[in-house]
Amino acid sequence: MGREAEYFSKDFDWKKLKQEVESNPSLSYHFQPFDSISPSLPSPSQDSQVWNQFHIRHSTGRFFKERRYLLKEFPELLSCDEYSKVLEVGCGNGSTALPILRGRDNIIIYACDCSNEALERANKMIEVSNVGSVAHRFHLFHYDFSTSGFPKWLACDSCKGHFLQKQHDQFSDAEENKDISLNNSSALRESNCCTGGVDFVTLIFTLSAAPLHRMPAVTRECFSVLKPGGLLLFRDYGLYDMTMLRFEPDKRVGFREYMRSDGTRSYFFCTDTVRDLFTGSGFNELELEYCCVKSINRRTGKSMHRVWVHGKFQKPF
Repeated sequence: MGREAEYFSKDFDWKKLKQEVESNPSLSYHFQPFDSISPSLPSPSQDSQVWNQFHIRHSTGRFFKERRYLLKEFPELLSCDEYSKVLEVGCGNGSTALPILRGRDNIIIYACDCSNEALERANKMIEVSNVGSVAHRFHLFHYDFSTSGFPKWLACDSCKGHFLQKQHDQFSDAEENKDISLNNSSALRESNCCTGGVDFVTLIFTLSAAPLHRMPAVTRECFSVLKPGGLLLFRDYGLYDMTMLRFEPDKRVGFREYMRSDGTRSYFFCTDTVRDLFTGSGFNELELEYCCVKSINRRTGKSMHRVWVHGKFQKPF
């Protein structure tokens, strides 16, 4: 089994871990109700500064490893039509985009991040990767996904309206059109006004960095720029993950929300929360489960229980 397979295997039972954690008195503070009277949230500009500093500190690239496992988790990225478009939300240093570009010729990626430092590092990482024709397949733009809608050049109001009409038409005659392929975009070809929407949106360890109250707006925006039948691919921190249990009580900024000493945030999802976020925005749930991985710290020999949430959601045809 390849190293990438470690990231999506089932090494332990999540329900058993839940029972162990919740019966441990030393960890009970993680599950206490959170006082709603809390310090004011950082502004979007402060968020950007925090993530800029984060990427400066981790400038060597060793902190972010290329996520080769994604193509096993989401094989649709390999089997999609030529020139399919991917919107990567929160691209970081390019560790998600690179394996997608390597794995599928002619796929096009639009990648955004709130950190200019991250965008610079992503651009450099892709440039030195020796992936062919990157200049025409990888497009970076600065954007804070948690504060406002995606830019109009990605999907203009006219195209969004067309998406809605297409969904209505398909719903009215579902049986006749049930065999339409994922990337059938004959009626949604690019125009001069915008790219015509995207076939995939990736949210890979991104949504957890946003304040909880902003998340519904993020999922609605992702829904709005996807073509009918398009897929949203999700992977993020799960409830009872080792990193959650390491947070001290004073790092809590909400229920299951924490702030690290460097000012970056992290939320830990249960599958019910993820389901509510995406189905509440109009998506159909295709896959949703916990990924439970047991790894060994080579230096200390201690075992570590990692929990992530894997999800796949589709915009109705």
